[in-house]
Amino acid sequence: MKYSKLLRVWHWLNAIAIFALLGTFFLRKTFLSWRTNSELIVQKLSEYDITVTAEVAKVVAKTIRAPMWEWHIIFGYVLASLILFRIYIFVKEGLSFKDTSSLHKMGVSSLYVIFYLLIVFMAISGITLHLGADIGISKEILSSIKEIHEPVAWFFVVFVPLHIGGVIVADLTQERGLVSKMISGNDDG
Repeated sequence: MKYSKLLRVWHWLNAIAIFALLGTFFLRKTFLSWRTNSELIVQKLSEYDITVTAEVAKVVAKTIRAPMWEWHIIFGYVLASLILFRIYIFVKEGLSFKDTSSLHKMGVSSLYVIFYLLIVFMAISGITLHLGADIGISKEILSSIKEIHEPVAWFFVVFVPLHIGGVIVADLTQERGLVSKMISGNDDG
């Protein structure tokens, strides 16, 4: 299979957006967690005989991570734009993952269908979370959306290494030149 230039451009831009979103997701859940950092702020300031409430420490911790989280939002909009770009490519060129010649290929194709469905869900739910309060969506509904949005993000944490690993294995075995085709469009790089 030869990959069109449009599909290759979309693929690599999509990869950048997903890596950026996963990176900011991991930072939010680990190093820049307001829970962990607010406790650290209270503890470290107390060593200097400065007392702050847990609520003040929470505000400071969230303020520290706010610039990073803005990047998550920006890349969320980039992802949403790339979904529209992928729909354009689909309309122009059709699907590119419909090989059902083996059980393995059918499984891979099914995984890509799930990927596309979940990426659309993540973009719509992310934009809803970002704009929801401004457009009058209740806190309860936004909270419910967030309770689904965050766990679905873990699909991509699993999908990305599986995708990369699967592509490497395929390139080294039965689909030689797969990586070259996705980079340059040619079998030989």
